[in-house]
Amino acid sequence: MDTKAFPFSESQRQNAPYIHKVGIPPKQDLLKEFKTTVKETLFSDDPLRSFKDQPKSRQFMLGLQAIFPILDWGRSYNLRKFRGDLISGLTIASLCIPQDIGYSRLANLPPQYGLYSSFVPPLIYAFMGSSRDIAIGPVAVVSLLLGTLLQNEFDPVKNAIEYRRLAFTATFFAGITQATLGVLRLGFLIDFLSHAAVVGFMGGAAITIALQQLKGFLGIKHFTKKTDIVSVMKSVFGSIDHGWNWQTIVIGASFLCFLLSAKYLGKKNKKLFWVSAIAPLISVILSTLFVYLSHADKEGVAIVKHIEKGINPPSVNEIYFSGENLLKGFRIGIVAGMIALTEAVAIGRTFASMKDYQVDGNKEMIALGTMNVVGSMTSCYVATGSFSRSAVNYMAGCQTAVSNIVMSLVVFLTLKFLTPLFEYTPNAILSSIIISAVIGLIDYEAAVLIWKIDKFDFVACMGAFFGVVFASVEIGLLIAVTISFAKILLQVTRPRTAILGRIPMTSVYRNIQQYPEATKVPGVLIVRVDSAIYFSNSNYTKERILRWLTEEEDRLKTAYHPRIQFLIIEMSPVTDIDTSGIHAFEELHRSLVKRDVELVLANPGRLVIDKLYASGFPDLIGENKIFLTVADAVLTCSPKIVQEV
Repeated sequence: MDTKAFPFSESQRQNAPYIHKVGIPPKQDLLKEFKTTVKETLFSDDPLRSFKDQPKSRQFMLGLQAIFPILDWGRSYNLRKFRGDLISGLTIASLCIPQDIGYSRLANLPPQYGLYSSFVPPLIYAFMGSSRDIAIGPVAVVSLLLGTLLQNEFDPVKNAIEYRRLAFTATFFAGITQATLGVLRLGFLIDFLSHAAVVGFMGGAAITIALQQLKGFLGIKHFTKKTDIVSVMKSVFGSIDHGWNWQTIVIGASFLCFLLSAKYLGKKNKKLFWVSAIAPLISVILSTLFVYLSHADKEGVAIVKHIEKGINPPSVNEIYFSGENLLKGFRIGIVAGMIALTEAVAIGRTFASMKDYQVDGNKEMIALGTMNVVGSMTSCYVATGSFSRSAVNYMAGCQTAVSNIVMSLVVFLTLKFLTPLFEYTPNAILSSIIISAVIGLIDYEAAVLIWKIDKFDFVACMGAFFGVVFASVEIGLLIAVTISFAKILLQVTRPRTAILGRIPMTSVYRNIQQYPEATKVPGVLIVRVDSAIYFSNSNYTKERILRWLTEEEDRLKTAYHPRIQFLIIEMSPVTDIDTSGIHAFEELHRSLVKRDVELVLANPGRLVIDKLYASGFPDLIGENKIFLTVADAVLTCSPKIVQEV
């Protein structure tokens, strides 16, 4: 028998003479095995491992590299890598400039703020981030979320200054939230938003964003501030007679077809990815020239007009550090920061797995948080990883985060010299660019797969989706979080249990529902508990085991078979137990005594057996009622079974 897996401590072995009956070697043969213990930690890794046994100078350098990963990979940087980063940086810059102008409209901010947010944050991330492929900047979902939450507090037109200041405040606290989670190594908190809920939320947000673009796409001047589909459709069709502009529709529809065709071509042929990447910029250039030469703006075609020239002005003095607006910014910042974090970490992990390298989630959070804190002080709003730009970055052959620096420099040149060229850019083309960009967020294939795998996950997915589409972004987010937590609570408070039977001609015991050929042992009921037993599920576990026993006794009584004499609980999946769980076992024992049924435990883990002995539970049921395996327990409780094997 493999003694390495033996769970009991030295003191417990001394008090358990029955162990030798099942072939366990004498205690002296296992002393060395029990001296080595595995230190359990709250986290999946040891952040200080690389610092151990290192001189102070080396520790200092490792500390700097931990904060600024560029100091590590920068030592092996060469011209070949720079060539790949230069091409990918220029490519994503051509994509980000028109997108940034459009996304700033989703946040209800002037267009230059979108460009500001693709200048400073990518520079900070390039020095502190651990992902080689992620492209930083404003994204559609966070822009919409921020715009929706901010306009609930201030009107972006009537109270433009207060609105802008609150946006910077929210960005500041979004960064503080992200960095704090990273420093305290609490990144696992974002995992509480399940994949299914994220799929539904993103899909609903994509439809909401696309519907919001109908204002610019159709040339409507008076549009609802609500985001739900019913209000938007009423606003769209309510202005059909006097609000639609046919010239705007022609421009928008023509370039939307061009953008979708370019996107399809890029997906169909991976080598032509650059076509879909450069298509938005080409659309902006052509549509701007068309409007300028045809004077379409005088025919009612809405244009961008003035974009502030110059780089980011400082905005530290505009952040609310006191008063009621501080709390508003704090609340909005936490929500926006968590969603931005979820999207960025998911993108970083996706491309890291494709290139087979590791992304440190906590370092990512610190990098994202720092860039947003600095961004809030330099007139930026919340920036994060963009999936569309990151995909283009990856396909363009980026090698390191230097591609973000290249993109940032291109945006810098645009802000410094080229913003007047966008004056005649029609709003319809920006709407078309956003619509074509967010279509990719609707992942219907993932929704179908979720339906096939887990129906409860599908409920979470659809709940988030319909919440965003028919109510609002914040309601959809609330539904997503609520259902995700509900699923966790349900799984924690309602652990699975199973009846085990013996596989014929073996001593292996398995779930009789999974293995119909498995047979029950006469006079013995074997129940497996598939979860740790805590205060939240201990009472349910006890009652579920008793119900299994009652149902089995009723069945045996009806069939005139011998009654149950032993209840064996297979505890190998039980990773932990608390005082409530032990108390539930004591109550279970008392209930079984009244039924004249003996309680037997099989294969409790090291931590579990230590706690059971600390509570004196083995003395209650008898130390000879704890066994290493189910087969050993059955061997003692039902000796006749040996003859059948």
